[in-house]
Amino acid sequence: MTIEDQIVVTDEVLEPLTIKTIRDKWSKTYNPIGKPDWSHIFPYYHSDILFQDSIQKIQGYDPFIKMCNRLTKRCRSLRMDISHIAQEGNIIFFDWKMTMSFRRFPSTPMFGSTKLTLHENGQIIEQRDYYDIWGDIYNGVPGYRRLYRWFMRKFFG
Repeated sequence: MTIEDQIVVTDEVLEPLTIKTIRDKWSKTYNPIGKPDWSHIFPYYHSDILFQDSIQKIQGYDPFIKMCNRLTKRCRSLRMDISHIAQEGNIIFFDWKMTMSFRRFPSTPMFGSTKLTLHENGQIIEQRDYYDIWGDIYNGVPGYRRLYRWFMRKFFG
């Protein structure tokens, strides 16, 4: 690996983000027994990161870190399994199953996809997560599952 192939953040030299790096680093991020820890992937995020998902849009490194820490605080455990991953140019796209365990609730699996856009320096400048938060949560709640699915079919096809 040459220096041109590496990401340099202050004094730290990181492996470039590739399919292999994502699988390796992200699998260590989520912990099925205990709190998740993102600290080893934070250097991969650009200072101007734009993060967006179904419920929020966050601009900037510090607000992004705070959002991750809020999720860590709420979860007893969190596990992510990446099923498919592809890269074309500066775009990395992957499908995942995330199983979260909150304080008083049973483990809840959520299925989704993430699109990462890499800055010219190799860091993540944009992350867009796609998932149906309510559908996956309501699947585990008796009574709500059928009501939610009926509502979605009735009003959204």
